[in-house]
Order: sequence, then C-alpha cells, then structure tokens
Amino acid sequence: MALILGIESSCDETAVALVSSDRTILSHQLAGQEAAHAPYGGVVPEIAARAHADVLPPLIEAALAQAGVGLRDVDAIAATAGPGLIGGVMVGLVTGKALALAAGKPLIAVNHLEGHALSPRLIDADLAFPYLLLLVSGGHCQLLLVKGVGSYARLATTIDDAAGEAFDKTAKLLGLGFPGGPAVERAAALGDARAVPLPRPLLGSAEPHFSFAGLKSAVARAADSGQYQVEDIAASFSQAVIDCLIDRTRRALALADDATALVVAGGVAANRGVRAALEQLAGEHGMRFVAPPLWLCTDNAAMIAWAGAERFAAGLTDPLDVAARPRWPLDPMAEPVRGAGVKA
Repeated sequence: MALILGIESSCDETAVALVSSDRTILSHQLAGQEAAHAPYGGVVPEIAARAHADVLPPLIEAALAQAGVGLRDVDAIAATAGPGLIGGVMVGLVTGKALALAAGKPLIAVNHLEGHALSPRLIDADLAFPYLLLLVSGGHCQLLLVKGVGSYARLATTIDDAAGEAFDKTAKLLGLGFPGGPAVERAAALGDARAVPLPRPLLGSAEPHFSFAGLKSAVARAADSGQYQVEDIAASFSQAVIDCLIDRTRRALALADDATALVVAGGVAANRGVRAALEQLAGEHGMRFVAPPLWLCTDNAAMIAWAGAERFAAGLTDPLDVAARPRWPLDPMAEPVRGAGVKA
C-alpha cells in the first residue's frame, strides 16, 4: 500500500492531503481565499500566489499531524503542475519538489484536470475504464472518454467560456457575490426558470462543442433591462446551462457506446441541478451515474493525491526539473476547435 502526499494550488484554494492507494483519505487540509478576492468579484492571480506561499507550509504540517505520520512515511509527493494560474501552480510545485528532494521521495507532477477526471475512482472502487466524463469547472468544460490513467480522448470542449466561468460572470452581473457558482444556485432556488427567455447556444447542433459566451451576454441584457427579478434571471440562466450540458452530453453518449458509466467532475459538478439532470440522462441510457461528493468536486488535494497514487502505481514519476504549465490538455492530439480552443 502506497501513501501519497498531495498538494493543490492551481487557483484560489490551497490544499494538502494524504491518501493511501487503498482509497483511504488520512487527512485533508484546505485554506480558501474568498475574503481576499471578494472585493474584486473574481480571483486576482498575484493575491492568490502570495496566499498560497503563506499558508502552504503550515497546511503541510497540519496534514501530516492529522494523519499521524512523518514525511519519511510518505511514498511519493504529488503536486499540481498545471493547468492553472501559473504563480499559484509554481508555489505548489516548487514546494513539492523541495519536499521530494529533502526526503528522497519520488515526485509526481499531476495535471489538475486528471485530478478531477480520476477523483470519482477515489470514492468508487467499482468504476472501471473507460467511462464518459463531463468535466465542468471554472476554466474548463469538456467531454472526455477516460480510457485509463494518462489516456484520454476529448470528444468536446468549450469554444469560448466554460460553464463555471459563466456562473461566476453571471453572479457578478447580478450582484450576487463571490464565489459565483454557489451564489447563483442559491438565488436560482428562489426564482422561476421560465421567467426569462435566454438562448441555449449550440443546442441540437451537429457541432459537438459547448458555448456559453452568448448566454452570458443575454444575462447581461436581461439584467440591464430592469424587467426581471434577479432570482428569475439566476433560475433561467441555470436551466439554460443545464439544457446545454445535457444536450451535448447526450450527443457524446452516442459516440461512447463502450463507456461503463456517465461521470461528472469539477466545480460545477457540485451544482445539484446539474447532478440531478445528468443522473436522469444516465438512467435514460441504462448507465451508471457516478459523481464525487460535493467537497471532492471543487478544488482539493485529495484528488491530486489520488491521481498521484494512480500514476505511482503505473510507474509514472517525474524529474525534479519538470516545469509548471499554465495550459495542459488531457488530450494533446485532439483536433483544434474554432474560438478559444486553447482551453482544450
């Protein structure tokens, strides 16, 4: 049994976890930065990087103490190496390198997206490859066939905004505060999803990809019109996002007939409406639906440690000169898409 220390610092959450290869989470420590970024309505990269540097050392000490182990007991150090805000990624990765060097342990540079992609296997030992994954977060919105550790086929991505990005921008437009996703979900629960006519970009299109920029613009026009209640705009927006996600996922299911399950991961996977709609879709296709618990959907170190455990078991480790990467596609061979395909 291997014990992996995981470090996550790709955006505005600093986290450290110890996870064993038998799927036991021995400890998890997390420090958020909501108060620091709230005045700006979004994450400020420089503020985030400095906060990571301040809190990461005590978090590591706390995680080791919580697990009742020392650094010498760890088999490998796993740290997010991208994609993400490069300053924050560098803080976590350099810390992971220092620990690996000082303790003489292997380093595992983890793709943050692979952390999300493999996280359902941390809580579901029966989830077998290949499975269809809807990866929905603040910076990414993709449909992937997860064929194995390090092996992914991208079926769709966003050509502009990601779903989580659209939630954050909608929250800012409506004055709902930060972080945007939970704020919009709370407001939507009090509104009428049929009250505001909003578009469903690419709904029914033969093109496999997602688009949310036009929906965001429509929300801005609805808010500026003064005709609608904030809660109704939030509810209508949420339903439009769900309709788009389900339509695109349904199309991908037709291309992934060997998938063992429909899986969702990433920050937007914490949205209860999204989860319920995907579970219904899986049921319609006679498939298992797998979603991590809500806390494991948002950025965390347990998923990084688990991805590290999966890679360690496959004999995949990295040299100490491995570079931090602001962009790091899971499927580098995927065909480029029109629009903001760099997010692929």
